Parts: sequence; C-alpha cells; structure tokens
Amino acid sequence: MAGAVVELGEYIVRESHNPENLHAVELADEMNNILTAMKLACKVINREISKANTYGVDTTRSGLAEDMPSLANRRFLDAMVNREVVAGIATAFLDDFVAIPNCKNKGLVLLIHPLDGSRQIDLNVSVGTLFSIYKRVTKKGDPVELRDFLQPGCNQVCAGYVIYGSSTMMVFTMGKGVTGFTLDPSLGTLYLSHPRVKIPQDGKIYSVNGGKRRRFPKGVTEYIDYCQDRAFSLRYIGSPIADFHRNLLKGGIYIYPPTFVDPKPSVSMVFQCNPLSFLVEQAGGKASDGFTRILDIEPTALHDRIPFICGSPLMVEKAEGFMARKKMADGGWCFSRQPAVNGKK
Repeated sequence: MAGAVVELGEYIVRESHNPENLHAVELADEMNNILTAMKLACKVINREISKANTYGVDTTRSGLAEDMPSLANRRFLDAMVNREVVAGIATAFLDDFVAIPNCKNKGLVLLIHPLDGSRQIDLNVSVGTLFSIYKRVTKKGDPVELRDFLQPGCNQVCAGYVIYGSSTMMVFTMGKGVTGFTLDPSLGTLYLSHPRVKIPQDGKIYSVNGGKRRRFPKGVTEYIDYCQDRAFSLRYIGSPIADFHRNLLKGGIYIYPPTFVDPKPSVSMVFQCNPLSFLVEQAGGKASDGFTRILDIEPTALHDRIPFICGSPLMVEKAEGFMARKKMADGGWCFSRQPAVNGKK
C-alpha cells in the first residue's frame, strides 16, 4: 500500500515541534507561522513568474525581468509584516533590516533572497528564493538589532530555497536532514516528494563560469584541469539555485571563486552562501570558501561577499586540496593586493 501523502503544512506542524529540529521547542509555533507565510508568498511569486513571456509579452522591452525582483521583495515583506510572524526581516534587495511592528516578543529573525537568478527569467531558466531563519541574540521585548542578522551560518535553525522551474519545489532543513516538497498547481498545495535528501559523496559534474578562467586563482584553474582530464561534465546555468539543486540531487560541485579583477565575488554570504551551506551539510555535503567552512565564518555586514565552493564532499575536498597547495602562488588569500597608502598597505 502506498504511504500517506504529506502536505507541507502537516509536515511543518509535526517537525517544528520536534526538539531535534529547533534550538528551543518554545519557538515551534513561530517557525510554523513563518514557513506558512513563506509558502503563501512563494505561491504568489510562482504565479507571477509563470506569466513571464506569455501572451506575446516581450519581457526585455517591458522591463518585467527588472521589475520582478522588486515585486518578489514586496510580496515577502507584505507576508511577514501583515501576518506579524517574525521579529525582523532582512532581504538581499534592501540596504538595512526591517523591524516588524508589534513583534518585539518574537524570538526569530528571517533573512531572505526574494528572487535569486532573476536575470534569467526572460530566458525561461529556473530561478528561486533563498531563506534563513535564526534565533535572535537580543532579548525578547527589545527591538531587533543588526547583530541578530549577522550571525555565523552555524546558528541557523532553518534554511531552504524554493526553485521555480518545470515544477516548483521547496527544499529546506530544520537541522535534521533535508526534505523537498513539490507544488501541485491544480490544488495549489506543496506535497512531500523528496524525503531525506542525500547528496552523492562524489560526482562528475562541475559548475563554474569558465569564461573567467584566466582570472581565477591557480588552485581553481588546476582543479578545472583535473575535472577536464577526467571528462567530467561542465554544467553552469548561471542561476545559483538551479546549479545547486541539480548537484544536490545528482552529485557535483559548484564553484564561485574570486578573480584578480573582482576579489569579492558577486555571491552573498548571508543571503546565498549560508542557507545553501546549511542545506548541503545537512544532506551530507561540504561548503567552504576554499579554505574555511562557510558556516564558521561570522559576517560583518548584510551584503558581505565571499568565494563559495560547495557540493559533494569528496569533490569539495579535492578542490580545497588544490587551493591549499597553490595558495602562495596566488600571493596569499584572498588577493588582498591593496595599493600602498602613505607607505602602508
């Protein structure tokens, strides 16, 4: 007999009260409310994305691709503010965090990238939403502060993403494994489709923007040579969630290194790297900046940038080995070749 079909709301209620999944059981109701609001906002955004390039609309001329990030940002803010489910929220599209009125007694804060890969919408490429939930470090009853949002990724109590593609999925972890839910568009409901997701220990797919190869650290270029010598498949979509999702299910490595021109890559530490790192580790994988575990690094600003390597553990360890051996050949990490000022660097 087939197993019972589990809807996302049912799963959240069951798992959010599991003490293994939260640092504090008393936050279970808040977690449930946040994820429920996330679910509703994501379904609205999925509907809007599905309209792109329909009815003969040219999204490039109409500016839809440019407007969609603002729309997604507004939908998530509305969902959290109107439902009063979280003490504060920070998004990748705002310079500062937002304290939610009437929510000083809430114990959680939310960080969200409303629409990752939005430049690909007019090309019908999969895009997504990334989110992290932290237990606030300030006292309940006090206003939230920036330090509530600038915590190392190891403090996340929940993280995940929603990928809008040929199907729409929500994949998340509460700190005890990774689970995926797929949207049934006829019912508007997310059903459990991928229980206990595990990334393969090794893989034969590497994801990197090869067009910038000549500007990469020597350790990265030699690792790329290693992959090519073994006829590994290069798969790079340019939408981080899409690349991550494929590698999570099939096995592989995602590499977003610095370059000599851009020592700080255009990948966000708190809005992209932290949730993906938490997910990949919960699925049995690894994530680092080439030398240091991502989840151990404490951010200094909401929009910090950082090199990012994640995926199957054996592939990440191999890449880290190349990086370590060639560290000094690149002048030390991370290309901190600042011009001298008054005789000092």
